[in-house]
Amino acid sequence: MSLTKRYFKSDRTFISSAAIALVIGTAGLTSCKTTEVMNNGYIFDQQALNLVPVGSSREQVLLSLGTPSTTATFDGEVFYYISQKRTRSVAFMKPKLVDQNILAIYFDKDGVVKQEANYSLKDGRVFDMISRTTPTGGREITFLQQILQGGGNGINGAKNFLNNLNPGQ
Repeated sequence: MSLTKRYFKSDRTFISSAAIALVIGTAGLTSCKTTEVMNNGYIFDQQALNLVPVGSSREQVLLSLGTPSTTATFDGEVFYYISQKRTRSVAFMKPKLVDQNILAIYFDKDGVVKQEANYSLKDGRVFDMISRTTPTGGREITFLQQILQGGGNGINGAKNFLNNLNPGQ
């Protein structure tokens, strides 16, 4: 008696129809677009903004709007409330910046609101505030250019390179 399983025609049609159903189901699920929306930063509330008209004190702004996202670098006479809206279609894709709003509250020397401004994405350009790269001076040259520039001219550079490979000669 043989221990190998024999496949009959009915088994093969069941397996092939199950495989076709699996492919169609997977294709149907991948065509679904699930857009993820991410809101970051300060969410603007018009009622809270109405509580700080021009002439309000710095403390009133802090009580109504909360702590700012950032302040001016030198004098601290401007509060910035920043919000961003990003979307991505699939969880592993890079988010795309859709909307950005910056509410700027300007103070005078006495700490009283003198102006309010609302900047959007069209008022500025998108930039990465925290880039993990350090720019360096000079120019980038290839490995071959390094060999050819090694000792002043190409022949001396190649000789120096070969001598470094074989130090005994």
